[in-house]
Amino acid sequence: MAEHLVLPHAGEALPSFDVEVTAERVCAYADASGDHNPIHLDTAFAATTSFGGTIAHGMLLLAYVSRLLTERFGSAWVESGTLDARFRSPALVGSRISVSGEVKAIEPTGGGTKVECTLRCSDALGNALVTATARLTVGVAPK
Repeated sequence: MAEHLVLPHAGEALPSFDVEVTAERVCAYADASGDHNPIHLDTAFAATTSFGGTIAHGMLLLAYVSRLLTERFGSAWVESGTLDARFRSPALVGSRISVSGEVKAIEPTGGGTKVECTLRCSDALGNALVTATARLTVGVAPK
């Protein structure tokens, strides 16, 4: 069955969500990625750092950004997407983060519609943890 995608429009809010950064998720990510840095897993060690506790892998936060893009754009994100991201601040284990985004621009072309989105992972106070720009191509250009 073919995937049906409604073409985006500039100013469209992407389907935001909140997620808790649990120790279990961070540990699972460490196992999947092979990144067992103690800043992510060792609470005693992490307490002695400037962060004051364990933090999520930055790439785990980017996985949440990718989830948002996949929920909105499906395979178009996977097949044509690029991401330019900046890590702004760490996400402490046990914190709740919000992932949100907006379609900033669209441009119909001969090979589909180019889409540019801005994205953000924020902590409970609204502070940016990650900011990013995603670009992808969806659908076939209107004739």
